[in-house]
Amino acid sequence: MIWYALASLTPAVLLTLAFVFGGPWPLLALVSITALVFVVDRIPHGLPDAGTTGRGLNLTLAAVHFGLLPLGIWALGADDTLTTAGKVVVFIGLGLYFGQISNSNAHELIHTASRWPRRLGAAVYSSLLYGHHVSAHLRVHHVHAATDADPNSAPLGEGFYSYAARAWRGEFLAGLRADTQQRARRAEPSHLPHPYVYYLTGSAATLAAAGLIAGWEGILVLLALAFYAQMQLLLSDYVQHYGLRRDVRPDGRPEPIGARHSWNAPAWYSSAMMLNAPRHSDHHMHPARAFPSLRIEPATMPILPRSLPVMAVLALVPPVWRRVMDRRVARWQS
Repeated sequence: MIWYALASLTPAVLLTLAFVFGGPWPLLALVSITALVFVVDRIPHGLPDAGTTGRGLNLTLAAVHFGLLPLGIWALGADDTLTTAGKVVVFIGLGLYFGQISNSNAHELIHTASRWPRRLGAAVYSSLLYGHHVSAHLRVHHVHAATDADPNSAPLGEGFYSYAARAWRGEFLAGLRADTQQRARRAEPSHLPHPYVYYLTGSAATLAAAGLIAGWEGILVLLALAFYAQMQLLLSDYVQHYGLRRDVRPDGRPEPIGARHSWNAPAWYSSAMMLNAPRHSDHHMHPARAFPSLRIEPATMPILPRSLPVMAVLALVPPVWRRVMDRRVARWQS
Protein backbone atom coordinates (compact mmCIF):
# COMPACT_ATOMS: atom_id res chain seq x y z
CA MET A 1 0.00 0.00 0.00
CA ILE A 2 3.00 2.29 0.45
CA TRP A 3 3.37 2.92 -3.29
CA TYR A 4 -0.30 3.87 -3.68
CA ALA A 5 -0.03 6.34 -0.80
CA LEU A 6 3.30 7.76 -1.97
CA ALA A 7 2.21 8.24 -5.58
CA SER A 8 -1.19 9.78 -4.77
CA LEU A 9 -0.25 11.95 -1.77
CA THR A 10 3.13 13.39 -2.83
CA PRO A 11 1.59 15.85 -5.34
CA ALA A 12 -0.93 16.96 -2.69
CA VAL A 13 1.84 17.80 -0.22
CA LEU A 14 3.79 19.74 -2.84
CA LEU A 15 0.67 21.61 -3.99
CA THR A 16 -0.05 22.67 -0.42
CA LEU A 17 3.51 23.98 -0.07
CA ALA A 18 3.02 25.83 -3.37
CA PHE A 19 -0.16 27.52 -2.11
CA VAL A 20 1.53 28.71 1.07
CA PHE A 21 5.07 29.55 0.00
CA GLY A 22 5.14 29.95 -3.77
CA GLY A 23 8.75 30.00 -4.99
CA PRO A 24 9.90 26.71 -6.55
CA TRP A 25 7.07 24.65 -5.05
CA PRO A 26 4.54 25.12 -7.89
CA LEU A 27 7.01 23.71 -10.42
CA LEU A 28 7.96 20.83 -8.11
CA ALA A 29 4.28 20.01 -7.64
CA LEU A 30 3.69 19.97 -11.39
CA VAL A 31 6.77 17.83 -12.01
CA SER A 32 5.61 15.32 -9.37
CA ILE A 33 2.44 14.55 -11.34
CA THR A 34 3.91 14.73 -14.86
CA ALA A 35 7.62 14.22 -15.59
CA LEU A 36 8.34 12.25 -12.42
CA VAL A 37 5.50 9.84 -13.17
CA PHE A 38 6.72 9.36 -16.74
CA VAL A 39 10.26 8.59 -15.60
CA VAL A 40 9.39 6.29 -12.68
CA ASP A 41 6.90 4.39 -14.85
CA ARG A 42 9.84 3.23 -16.96
CA ILE A 43 11.59 1.59 -14.00
CA PRO A 44 10.62 -2.11 -13.90
CA HIS A 45 8.40 -2.76 -10.92
CA GLY A 46 5.28 -4.68 -9.97
CA LEU A 47 2.25 -3.78 -7.89
CA PRO A 48 1.22 -6.96 -6.05
CA ASP A 49 -2.08 -7.33 -4.27
CA ALA A 50 -1.66 -5.32 -1.07
CA GLY A 51 -3.99 -7.69 0.84
CA THR A 52 -6.25 -4.82 1.95
CA THR A 53 -9.22 -2.88 0.62
CA GLY A 54 -7.29 0.36 0.72
CA ARG A 55 -10.31 2.06 2.26
CA GLY A 56 -8.17 4.09 4.67
CA LEU A 57 -6.30 5.64 1.74
CA ASN A 58 -9.60 6.31 -0.07
CA LEU A 59 -10.94 8.25 2.91
CA THR A 60 -7.64 10.10 3.33
CA LEU A 61 -7.62 11.14 -0.32
CA ALA A 62 -11.21 12.37 -0.05
CA ALA A 63 -10.23 14.52 2.94
CA VAL A 64 -7.20 15.79 1.01
CA HIS A 65 -9.45 16.71 -1.93
CA PHE A 66 -11.74 18.79 0.26
CA GLY A 67 -8.68 20.51 1.72
CA LEU A 68 -6.98 21.22 -1.60
CA LEU A 69 -10.09 22.58 -3.32
CA PRO A 70 -10.71 25.63 -1.07
CA LEU A 71 -6.97 26.20 -0.65
CA GLY A 72 -6.52 26.17 -4.40
CA ILE A 73 -9.43 28.57 -4.97
CA TRP A 74 -7.98 30.92 -2.35
CA ALA A 75 -4.44 30.71 -3.76
CA LEU A 76 -5.55 31.22 -7.36
CA GLY A 77 -8.38 33.67 -6.80
CA ALA A 78 -7.69 35.76 -3.72
CA ASP A 79 -4.09 35.47 -2.52
CA ASP A 80 -1.03 37.32 -3.83
CA THR A 81 1.64 34.85 -2.71
CA LEU A 82 1.96 33.30 -6.16
CA THR A 83 3.24 35.15 -9.21
CA THR A 84 1.21 35.01 -12.42
CA ALA A 85 3.49 32.27 -13.74
CA GLY A 86 3.20 30.45 -10.41
CA LYS A 87 -0.60 30.56 -10.62
CA VAL A 88 -0.56 29.12 -14.12
CA VAL A 89 1.70 26.26 -13.01
CA VAL A 90 -0.39 25.63 -9.87
CA PHE A 91 -3.59 25.63 -11.91
CA ILE A 92 -2.21 22.97 -14.25
CA GLY A 93 -0.91 20.85 -11.39
CA LEU A 94 -4.08 21.16 -9.30
CA GLY A 95 -6.27 20.40 -12.30
CA LEU A 96 -4.21 17.29 -13.03
CA TYR A 97 -4.50 16.22 -9.40
CA PHE A 98 -8.29 16.53 -9.42
CA GLY A 99 -8.57 14.89 -12.84
CA GLN A 100 -6.26 11.94 -12.23
CA ILE A 101 -6.33 11.31 -8.47
CA SER A 102 -9.52 12.83 -7.03
CA ASN A 103 -11.58 11.40 -9.90
CA SER A 104 -9.97 7.96 -9.52
CA ASN A 105 -10.56 8.00 -5.77
CA ALA A 106 -14.19 9.09 -6.12
CA HIS A 107 -14.66 6.29 -8.66
CA GLU A 108 -13.38 3.80 -6.12
CA LEU A 109 -15.65 5.17 -3.38
CA ILE A 110 -18.88 5.01 -5.41
CA HIS A 111 -18.25 1.31 -6.00
CA THR A 112 -18.10 0.43 -2.31
CA ALA A 113 -20.87 -1.54 -0.61
CA SER A 114 -21.17 0.94 2.29
CA ARG A 115 -23.52 3.90 1.96
CA TRP A 116 -21.35 6.66 3.45
CA PRO A 117 -18.25 6.03 1.32
CA ARG A 118 -20.53 6.05 -1.74
CA ARG A 119 -21.97 9.39 -0.66
CA LEU A 120 -18.48 10.73 -0.08
CA GLY A 121 -17.49 9.74 -3.61
CA ALA A 122 -20.60 11.48 -4.95
CA ALA A 123 -19.66 14.58 -2.94
CA VAL A 124 -16.20 14.64 -4.54
CA TYR A 125 -17.73 14.46 -8.02
CA SER A 126 -20.33 17.10 -7.12
CA SER A 127 -17.60 19.44 -5.87
CA LEU A 128 -16.13 19.21 -9.38
CA LEU A 129 -19.60 20.00 -10.80
CA TYR A 130 -19.90 16.47 -12.20
CA GLY A 131 -22.10 14.65 -9.69
CA HIS A 132 -24.30 13.12 -12.38
CA HIS A 133 -21.31 10.97 -13.37
CA VAL A 134 -22.17 8.75 -10.37
CA SER A 135 -25.49 7.68 -11.87
CA ALA A 136 -24.20 7.61 -15.44
CA HIS A 137 -21.24 5.46 -14.45
CA LEU A 138 -23.05 2.96 -12.26
CA ARG A 139 -26.36 2.65 -14.11
CA VAL A 140 -25.30 3.23 -17.71
CA HIS A 141 -21.58 2.73 -18.26
CA HIS A 142 -21.26 -0.52 -16.30
CA VAL A 143 -24.37 -1.91 -17.97
CA HIS A 144 -23.70 -0.83 -21.55
CA ALA A 145 -19.90 -0.35 -21.78
CA ALA A 146 -18.42 -1.28 -25.17
CA THR A 147 -21.79 -0.85 -26.90
CA ASP A 148 -23.44 2.05 -28.73
CA ALA A 149 -25.85 2.46 -25.80
CA ASP A 150 -23.04 3.83 -23.63
CA PRO A 151 -22.24 7.51 -24.30
CA ASN A 152 -18.78 7.04 -22.77
CA SER A 153 -17.62 4.24 -25.10
CA ALA A 154 -16.13 5.81 -28.22
CA PRO A 155 -16.59 3.92 -31.50
CA LEU A 156 -13.68 3.31 -33.85
CA GLY A 157 -12.75 6.46 -35.75
CA GLU A 158 -14.34 9.01 -33.42
CA GLY A 159 -11.90 11.75 -32.38
CA PHE A 160 -11.71 12.89 -28.79
CA TYR A 161 -13.17 16.36 -29.31
CA SER A 162 -16.34 15.17 -31.03
CA TYR A 163 -16.55 12.39 -28.45
CA ALA A 164 -16.22 14.80 -25.52
CA ALA A 165 -18.98 17.08 -26.82
CA ARG A 166 -21.29 14.11 -27.33
CA ALA A 167 -20.43 12.21 -24.14
CA TRP A 168 -20.53 15.24 -21.83
CA ARG A 169 -24.16 15.88 -22.70
CA GLY A 170 -25.02 12.23 -23.33
CA GLU A 171 -24.01 10.89 -19.93
CA PHE A 172 -25.94 13.65 -18.11
CA LEU A 173 -29.12 12.67 -19.96
CA ALA A 174 -28.46 8.91 -19.80
CA GLY A 175 -27.86 9.00 -16.04
CA LEU A 176 -30.97 11.12 -15.50
CA ARG A 177 -33.07 8.71 -17.56
CA ALA A 178 -31.66 5.65 -15.76
CA ASP A 179 -32.31 7.11 -12.31
CA THR A 180 -35.83 8.19 -13.26
CA GLN A 181 -36.68 4.78 -14.70
CA GLN A 182 -35.34 2.99 -11.63
CA ARG A 183 -37.49 5.15 -9.33
CA ALA A 184 -40.53 4.43 -11.51
CA ARG A 185 -39.98 0.66 -11.25
CA ARG A 186 -40.07 0.63 -7.45
CA ALA A 187 -43.08 -1.05 -5.89
CA GLU A 188 -43.44 1.83 -3.44
CA PRO A 189 -42.71 5.46 -4.34
CA SER A 190 -39.50 6.85 -2.87
CA HIS A 191 -39.86 9.77 -0.49
CA LEU A 192 -36.25 10.78 -1.07
CA PRO A 193 -35.42 13.45 -3.67
CA HIS A 194 -34.20 12.43 -7.10
CA PRO A 195 -30.40 11.76 -7.01
CA TYR A 196 -29.86 14.62 -9.45
CA VAL A 197 -31.25 17.01 -6.82
CA TYR A 198 -28.34 16.03 -4.57
CA TYR A 199 -25.79 16.36 -7.37
CA LEU A 200 -26.99 19.80 -8.44
CA THR A 201 -27.36 21.03 -4.87
CA GLY A 202 -23.82 19.90 -4.06
CA SER A 203 -22.47 21.69 -7.12
CA ALA A 204 -24.40 24.86 -6.27
CA ALA A 205 -23.08 24.77 -2.70
CA THR A 206 -19.52 24.41 -3.98
CA LEU A 207 -19.95 27.38 -6.30
CA ALA A 208 -21.36 29.43 -3.42
CA ALA A 209 -18.40 28.44 -1.21
CA ALA A 210 -15.97 29.44 -3.97
CA GLY A 211 -17.67 32.83 -4.12
CA LEU A 212 -17.33 33.28 -0.36
CA ILE A 213 -13.63 32.35 -0.52
CA ALA A 214 -12.57 34.53 -3.44
CA GLY A 215 -15.60 36.31 -4.93
CA TRP A 216 -16.27 36.09 -8.64
CA GLU A 217 -12.66 35.16 -9.28
CA GLY A 218 -13.12 32.15 -7.00
CA ILE A 219 -16.18 31.05 -8.96
CA LEU A 220 -14.27 31.38 -12.24
CA VAL A 221 -11.35 29.39 -10.79
CA LEU A 222 -13.72 26.61 -9.71
CA LEU A 223 -15.41 26.51 -13.11
CA ALA A 224 -12.05 26.28 -14.85
CA LEU A 225 -10.70 23.58 -12.50
CA ALA A 226 -13.93 21.58 -12.76
CA PHE A 227 -13.91 21.72 -16.56
CA TYR A 228 -10.25 20.64 -16.59
CA ALA A 229 -11.02 17.68 -14.29
CA GLN A 230 -14.10 16.71 -16.28
CA MET A 231 -12.17 16.64 -19.54
CA GLN A 232 -9.60 14.33 -17.96
CA LEU A 233 -12.34 11.97 -16.82
CA LEU A 234 -13.73 11.92 -20.36
CA LEU A 235 -10.22 11.36 -21.71
CA SER A 236 -9.85 8.37 -19.41
CA ASP A 237 -13.11 6.81 -20.60
CA TYR A 238 -12.25 7.59 -24.21
CA VAL A 239 -8.84 5.94 -24.04
CA GLN A 240 -9.97 2.91 -22.04
CA HIS A 241 -12.84 1.92 -24.34
CA TYR A 242 -11.90 3.33 -27.75
CA GLY A 243 -13.10 1.15 -30.62
CA LEU A 244 -13.75 -2.01 -28.59
CA ARG A 245 -17.22 -3.48 -28.98
CA ARG A 246 -19.10 -6.45 -27.49
CA ASP A 247 -20.53 -8.93 -29.96
CA VAL A 248 -24.31 -9.03 -30.34
CA ARG A 249 -25.92 -12.39 -29.64
CA PRO A 250 -28.74 -13.89 -31.73
CA ASP A 251 -31.33 -12.57 -29.27
CA GLY A 252 -30.12 -9.03 -29.90
CA ARG A 253 -28.42 -8.57 -26.54
CA PRO A 254 -24.68 -7.89 -26.22
CA GLU A 255 -22.40 -10.60 -24.92
CA PRO A 256 -21.30 -10.24 -21.26
CA ILE A 257 -18.47 -7.80 -20.81
CA GLY A 258 -15.11 -9.51 -20.70
CA ALA A 259 -11.37 -9.03 -20.60
CA ARG A 260 -11.12 -7.86 -24.22
CA HIS A 261 -13.61 -4.97 -23.91
CA SER A 262 -11.36 -2.42 -22.16
CA TRP A 263 -7.89 -1.04 -22.75
CA ASN A 264 -5.40 -1.46 -19.91
CA ALA A 265 -2.09 0.18 -19.07
CA PRO A 266 0.77 -1.80 -17.50
CA ALA A 267 2.80 1.18 -16.21
CA TRP A 268 3.08 0.69 -12.46
CA TYR A 269 3.63 4.13 -10.89
CA SER A 270 0.87 5.93 -12.77
CA SER A 271 -1.38 2.97 -11.94
CA ALA A 272 -0.52 3.39 -8.25
CA MET A 273 -1.17 7.13 -8.47
CA MET A 274 -4.58 6.50 -10.07
CA LEU A 275 -5.47 3.63 -7.70
CA ASN A 276 -5.21 1.01 -10.44
CA ALA A 277 -7.82 2.69 -12.63
CA PRO A 278 -5.72 1.64 -15.70
CA ARG A 279 -6.42 -2.02 -14.81
CA HIS A 280 -9.77 -1.45 -16.42
CA SER A 281 -10.81 -4.85 -17.75
CA ASP A 282 -10.68 -6.49 -14.33
CA HIS A 283 -12.64 -3.61 -12.85
CA HIS A 284 -15.46 -4.07 -15.36
CA MET A 285 -15.56 -7.81 -14.79
CA HIS A 286 -15.43 -7.40 -10.99
CA PRO A 287 -16.78 -3.91 -10.14
CA ALA A 288 -16.82 -4.59 -6.39
CA ARG A 289 -13.17 -5.69 -6.28
CA ALA A 290 -11.03 -3.21 -4.27
CA PHE A 291 -8.36 -1.39 -6.26
CA PRO A 292 -5.30 -3.10 -4.66
CA SER A 293 -6.62 -6.48 -5.85
CA LEU A 294 -7.27 -5.57 -9.49
CA ARG A 295 -5.27 -7.69 -11.93
CA ILE A 296 -3.82 -7.27 -15.37
CA GLU A 297 -3.30 -10.20 -17.75
CA PRO A 298 -1.61 -9.12 -21.01
CA ALA A 299 -2.45 -12.40 -22.74
CA THR A 300 -6.21 -11.82 -22.55
CA MET A 301 -6.56 -8.05 -22.05
CA PRO A 302 -5.92 -5.28 -24.61
CA ILE A 303 -2.81 -3.38 -23.52
CA LEU A 304 -2.06 0.25 -24.36
CA PRO A 305 1.43 0.91 -25.72
CA ARG A 306 2.12 3.54 -23.03
CA SER A 307 0.74 4.62 -19.66
CA LEU A 308 -2.78 6.03 -19.39
CA PRO A 309 -1.60 9.66 -18.87
CA VAL A 310 0.66 9.44 -21.94
CA MET A 311 -2.11 7.94 -24.06
CA ALA A 312 -4.51 10.65 -22.88
CA VAL A 313 -2.10 13.28 -24.20
CA LEU A 314 -1.85 11.35 -27.48
CA ALA A 315 -5.66 11.33 -27.77
CA LEU A 316 -5.59 15.13 -27.93
CA VAL A 317 -4.09 14.78 -31.43
CA PRO A 318 -6.72 12.63 -33.22
CA PRO A 319 -4.74 11.82 -36.41
CA VAL A 320 -1.80 10.54 -34.38
CA TRP A 321 -4.12 8.70 -32.00
CA ARG A 322 -5.83 6.88 -34.86
CA ARG A 323 -2.53 5.98 -36.47
CA VAL A 324 -1.41 4.36 -33.22
CA MET A 325 -4.67 2.78 -32.07
CA ASP A 326 -6.86 1.79 -35.01
CA ARG A 327 -4.74 -1.19 -36.04
CA ARG A 328 -4.62 -2.37 -32.44
CA VAL A 329 -8.40 -2.15 -32.23
CA ALA A 330 -8.73 -4.16 -35.45
CA ARG A 331 -6.46 -6.85 -34.03
CA TRP A 332 -8.58 -7.28 -30.90
CA GLN A 333 -11.90 -7.02 -32.68
CA SER A 334 -10.91 -9.75 -35.11
